[in-house]
Amino acid sequence: MSIAKLTVLLVGVVAVMCGGCGKHAESVTLAGSTAFAPFAEKLGGQFMAIHPGVRISVQGGGSTVGIQSAQQGKAQIGMADMVKLPPEADGLTAVVVARDGVAVIVNPANLVTNLSMSQVRDIFCGKIANWKSVGGKDALITVVSREAGSGTRSSFEQIVGNVKLTSGALVQDSNGSIRETVAGDSQAIGYLSHGLVNSKIKALIVDGVPCTVEAVVAGKYALVRPIFLLTKGAPKGATQAFIDFVLSESGQTQIRKDGLLPAK
Repeated sequence: MSIAKLTVLLVGVVAVMCGGCGKHAESVTLAGSTAFAPFAEKLGGQFMAIHPGVRISVQGGGSTVGIQSAQQGKAQIGMADMVKLPPEADGLTAVVVARDGVAVIVNPANLVTNLSMSQVRDIFCGKIANWKSVGGKDALITVVSREAGSGTRSSFEQIVGNVKLTSGALVQDSNGSIRETVAGDSQAIGYLSHGLVNSKIKALIVDGVPCTVEAVVAGKYALVRPIFLLTKGAPKGATQAFIDFVLSESGQTQIRKDGLLPAK
């Protein structure tokens, strides 16, 4: 056999063997809520184990970014954790996949354990600036808040009501950075998803009600918001399959196990 014929034959064999080489795993990108992002990552890992031909990618950025990403087609799924979706989300298909309590948190060394909703409001507005005013030590309060556009901040301010954030607040760009800031400052107060509360921080009782799964389920704890997954138009293919997985019995069980509440 000539070298030319052998070359043609080898090229043909390689072409047959690599017939599927150009095919890539179907990709589904989620963007938005930093509160839900860690839970979405875990659910995404479980989904990919069942569907190896699909790649789930999770990005943060906040709820506003989630809405914009879905509208602009930068992500197949936007994530938003807001009491009420803004007009910018009009036209998107929205489904509630979980519910989440917003915990008001302090450093474990803080003596304060219980605040009224009006005290919470006054602290974040800067009207109460010393822990001594609410039963704590004689020390200035460090207010820690999320950035504008955050679903957690939007939900917190809507439920607490009439919050005009003090100009002295430390603004953080994620629930994780809120937690670390409060954990590192004995005089700090902040708020985050109750599913992210750990031993580094302490969740306060608000209006006599602790931020627990039981209190949220019973409708006693006031600071609760839904978690939305948003798509531009009706979801299809792997996007629909992933949303179905999150809403499935196993997905909802995992959500509750990780500290959030099921959609229903």
